[in-house]
Amino acid sequence: MSKHEFFFKIATTTDEFEQIHRLNYQTFSEEIPQHEKNEEQKLVDPFHAENTYIICVKENEVIGMTAIRDNRPFSLDRKIGPVEQSLSFPVISPCEVRLLSVKKEYRNGRVFLGLAQFLIKYCLKKGYDIAFISGTVRQLKLYGQLGFQPFAQLTGTDEARFQPMYLTKKTFDESIAGRILPAAIPFLPGPVQISDKVMAALGKTPISHRSDQYKEKIEKAKGILAQLVNCKYVHIFLGSGTLANDVIAGQLSLEKGQGLILANGEFGSRLVEQANRFGLKFNVLQKEWGQAFTRAEIVSKLSNETSWIWAVHSETSSGMLNDLEMLKEISKEHQIKLCLDCISSLGAIAVDLDGVFLATGVSGKAIRALTGLSFVFHHHEVQPSLTLPKYLDLGTYVAKESIPFSQSSNLLEALLTALEDINSETFAKVVETHSFLKNQLEHFGFTIISDENSSPIILTIEIPSSISSAVIGEILYNHGYQLHYESDYLQRRNWIQIACIDQYATVDLEKMANLLNRVITYEQKASQHALVNGQ
Repeated sequence: MSKHEFFFKIATTTDEFEQIHRLNYQTFSEEIPQHEKNEEQKLVDPFHAENTYIICVKENEVIGMTAIRDNRPFSLDRKIGPVEQSLSFPVISPCEVRLLSVKKEYRNGRVFLGLAQFLIKYCLKKGYDIAFISGTVRQLKLYGQLGFQPFAQLTGTDEARFQPMYLTKKTFDESIAGRILPAAIPFLPGPVQISDKVMAALGKTPISHRSDQYKEKIEKAKGILAQLVNCKYVHIFLGSGTLANDVIAGQLSLEKGQGLILANGEFGSRLVEQANRFGLKFNVLQKEWGQAFTRAEIVSKLSNETSWIWAVHSETSSGMLNDLEMLKEISKEHQIKLCLDCISSLGAIAVDLDGVFLATGVSGKAIRALTGLSFVFHHHEVQPSLTLPKYLDLGTYVAKESIPFSQSSNLLEALLTALEDINSETFAKVVETHSFLKNQLEHFGFTIISDENSSPIILTIEIPSSISSAVIGEILYNHGYQLHYESDYLQRRNWIQIACIDQYATVDLEKMANLLNRVITYEQKASQHALVNGQ
């Protein structure tokens, strides 16, 4: 870690809490005579057990801090009465911020600013709508620059005067700290950043899904989608990718024989679940997450009864890209119908569905429209079914030219606009981002899952077992980098993912990767220190 770099986090270790108590003493006993001095030179806050501490860390040193709690009464309640009574607007979910302190040698504004920016992100994620603080009158200008607004009367003594203040998202956004806060950068497989022109398209006046204008637009979208993946037909559904995969399961229920489902990750396992719910007859080729299927393994699971194979193209859960060409070759050689979940790969990499029986995709993720529309691709003619649920019957959509039921013209407008920007340059940018980040992470010594068969769409990092992937993800989130870490299947394996499907500046990729490395390095050292000291 550079000597000039620091970052912010939630305090979790005994050593961090010890440093907090010492910094608390330095500030509120020695500098501001609010509490008496003592020989230990430590000041443990009366609400320590209830506090969540945001700290600024440089190397192994806590150089700044603030504490948050939401249990009532607040310390400010005890001084001025219930804080709501001193305000002219309603308060729904408040918290109290206390003990804002930075070591003297670091009071150049950057640490205070970072604490405030981290604080606002933390409060918003926790659902707080307002934060209260007793601000020392010595730093009222600084508090104002961070977005705090004064209210009620002064409290304290002549030696230590404090001004009750509050902070909301609005006051923060209007402050200096809020105006210079960079927008959060999502490194998620979805949702992604939505462009202004796509949002503008979404806001157009709705039109009837029965109008000729709507029919023209949906045919245009279908034409672009079909051409994008070299497929004859595509139909658009109002719903998520799970709905589209249910539509495939419905079609497979009409097929004779049995199937084979390939599962080497969370989404392959979901195909198994969906097939079971439809009562399909099938075998499963199950592999460890991130392990590639071989031709021999697949062929060994085929029988004379096997009539279809169902697999995930890009297995987001592990970052695995399953071999589409191999699957098509096996299917052709054994005269088996191949079905694919292309939900993560569509719009991110070149996908050729020639030789594929059925495939699915969505409007969110790499297409970079909004979530809400899903697609089913096919080459063959499909007739309506008398037995399938009507909403899940592909034949019904074919017969009604994709408009059997009410649909959203707004989502369609957004999709059409987003499709304008999907081309070979888009695919090249995804590969470039993936390659750059992969090199950065390997340089730092990270373990990448599915390394040899990794999809350019996403990188999966195995976090050392001594630290929590959720803790790392939270720290990055509160610094403005949204990594993929909250899914249960990732937390069970202590993995973090970085999606590469958005448009990123190289400087942002470098900053994110460097911060990730610094945070993991720090947390590892803290974990080792705690182990050595029996904590």
